[in-house]
Amino acid sequence: MTMTNRPLILVTNDDGIASPGLRAAVRAVMPLGEVLVVAPTRQQTGAGRSLPPYDGHIQRITLSLNGGDFEAFAVESTPAVAVMYGLTKLVPRTPSLVISGINYGENVGAGITSSGTVGAALEAALRGVPALAVSLETDKKYHYSHSDEVDFSVAEHFTREFARRMLAVRLPPDVDVLKVDVPRHATPQTPWRVTRVSRQPYFYPIQRPGQLALDYEIQIDMDTLESDSDVYVLRIAHQVSVAPLSVDLSSRVELHHLDALLRWAVGLHPPARDCPLGGLTHTHQVKGQSEQNSLV
Repeated sequence: MTMTNRPLILVTNDDGIASPGLRAAVRAVMPLGEVLVVAPTRQQTGAGRSLPPYDGHIQRITLSLNGGDFEAFAVESTPAVAVMYGLTKLVPRTPSLVISGINYGENVGAGITSSGTVGAALEAALRGVPALAVSLETDKKYHYSHSDEVDFSVAEHFTREFARRMLAVRLPPDVDVLKVDVPRHATPQTPWRVTRVSRQPYFYPIQRPGQLALDYEIQIDMDTLESDSDVYVLRIAHQVSVAPLSVDLSSRVELHHLDALLRWAVGLHPPARDCPLGGLTHTHQVKGQSEQNSLV
């Protein structure tokens, strides 16, 4: 295979252009294709898919990697903006894959839309490029760091393995991003499982005495935790979670059933007998009288 027909892989990272996690992701995919690095200049954890106005200035920098120099581009904005400018201004051709990560800290549960790692991957997917968002479970003290105490070697292994798979096959139409979360004590032999995103938030805001700013901590409700979820597989089973994400955030409810429920809520017409949105009880007005109604 010649250089000209090798897959082009764009790599970004919400921890910034200097992140060791970004360098690990680049090492992971260098054997698989031609690599272009475009990432935020600074730490952008929690930026989600934010697209603030940007003046378009892009800084060309040099990264030290594998004993050599590697050209990269730094954008003084969010990860999603970095991907947008990378795909619009910097790529010589459409990439085959975008890698976002490897992130300091897991991105699991219902709060993942705040993740800059996931946000960058969704921005790529929205522009028609398959994306892989990779995060490594770490202690909270590393979430905003570039610490060399974190070993990315196993997460690098899984980044390479799933990048290889995504370059080899076309994912189903509703799968735009694979979100991979690697346990902190994983080895290359750790099993991986395809999961759903848990409906639990995972990271909860807390107010600590004497502190003005909110802090956060991990909370898991074992009574409602889904056994097929990213939270369960990562934290309870200690396996690698692989969650398919879609840019379509629509609920998967049957739309005509939801339409019937909403119309029934104000007495426009009764629900269909086969409407599956059962178990819902509410009070609404019918001919001036309050009545309790339940869908069954």
